[in-house]
Amino acid sequence: MLTLHRFILVALAFAALSPVLNAAERPHIVFLLADDQNTLSAGCYGNPEVQTPQMDRLAKDGVVFDRHYNTTSICMASRASIFTGMYEYKTGTNFLHGDMKQEVWERSYPVLLKEAGYLTAFAGKFGIEVEGRGLCEVDFDLWGGAPGQSSYVTKKNESMAKYAKEYPHSTLSYGAFGQDAIKEAIKQEKPLCLSISFKAPHKPATPDPRFDHVYAGKSFTKPANFGREAGEHLAAQSKLGREFRQFTEWKYDTDYDGEMAKYFQQVYAIDVAVGMIRDELDRQGIADNTVIIYTSDNGYICGSHGYASKELPMEESSRVPLIVFDPRSPTSGKEQRCAALTGNIDFAPTILELAGLPVPENMDGVSLLPLLKDTTADVREQLAFINVFDLKTSCLSVFTKQMKYTYWWYSEPQMPPSEELFSSDADPYEMVNLAGSSGAEISLRDMRARYDVELEKWKRNAVPYNDYQRYGVLFDRTLPPADKVIE
Repeated sequence: MLTLHRFILVALAFAALSPVLNAAERPHIVFLLADDQNTLSAGCYGNPEVQTPQMDRLAKDGVVFDRHYNTTSICMASRASIFTGMYEYKTGTNFLHGDMKQEVWERSYPVLLKEAGYLTAFAGKFGIEVEGRGLCEVDFDLWGGAPGQSSYVTKKNESMAKYAKEYPHSTLSYGAFGQDAIKEAIKQEKPLCLSISFKAPHKPATPDPRFDHVYAGKSFTKPANFGREAGEHLAAQSKLGREFRQFTEWKYDTDYDGEMAKYFQQVYAIDVAVGMIRDELDRQGIADNTVIIYTSDNGYICGSHGYASKELPMEESSRVPLIVFDPRSPTSGKEQRCAALTGNIDFAPTILELAGLPVPENMDGVSLLPLLKDTTADVREQLAFINVFDLKTSCLSVFTKQMKYTYWWYSEPQMPPSEELFSSDADPYEMVNLAGSSGAEISLRDMRARYDVELEKWKRNAVPYNDYQRYGVLFDRTLPPADKVIE
């Protein structure tokens, strides 16, 4: 129940925005989130060897974002940022750190949209827990979520068990849930906010066998930066974590085709589910008033530079697909691409603006709606990237459209702290570390200064719990290693 103070605030917001919020054309919002999908897996991002007809269709209808990054490349922290529009050090939420506080969750986009009269529906991997409240099922009108990593076996996801007979593999069950949510919104005459978090293509790889034929016997072209030799120039710190080991443990070195066939097959099933949802929007006559956002919680390295998994700031891990289709937009149907620098912290502000709601001041992200009107515009100059999943590989990065800088703070007697500087334009495969190169001094100074700005934000705004304060010291590139105590 709303406190009196919050009720007054919501009522005032409704009064101020009543011409929009009370209008029948208030848009339905569909937010679709894959788990571990990189840009290599979608045809609309330039890979002719994969089949993603629905994603490609969505790309033709909407806007494809080519510089979209997750500010933290691991599922729990990324989802917390998606829900709240804040950097991880303000959500206080990640594996090995802790759960989300109630006061953070209550300003998330699902809560705010439900208060504003939207029918809110969630299905799939919720990815976080809120202290004292768990998965917060009561904050959704329709619930198909699951704790932890959820399951690829539909019947093992309690809230989705009714779909198990027709869709025993969970991916398509979420398409069916989406269809039911759309029908329920029509029945209740409410605007819909549908959020679906697919488990796919998260490991352990478990493709839906009904799609075994799609990539049977196929081989795939390895990216230009594939393999250990393509990673010799990368920071020694980045080789201390699971991402380096899993290159061989997951057989990217010995069975690349087999691993990628399973990965792409899982993405293909998501593509089918996207089609199921869009078909239902057409059947119910609301496609022209429904905004669809498709993205992933983080990328996947898949053997580039001799690494696997995610977490790290390299392109394959941090950059992900983002397609936004607003049929009401002037860019609709024009096959537009946008090179603006965007992040997962932008989803909550975007969704709130779509619903006609004010964006809380605590959010770090910005609305992407101006980019749907002008795809040549920009919404920011820089974006922070955070990795605090594993202490030895933890790092802070700053991205611009042109450059990427990372400071690796961890040190050992034969391993000093290190820097990486890559040109996103000239070196998209990140094969040349410019941090020690002559001729790059000006760029290095500029990116160091930008990094220091992001670190200052961390120091000012990091939550005083779940071990986020000390990274303000660990990530300080001006302090000697002796001043950075590891407990």
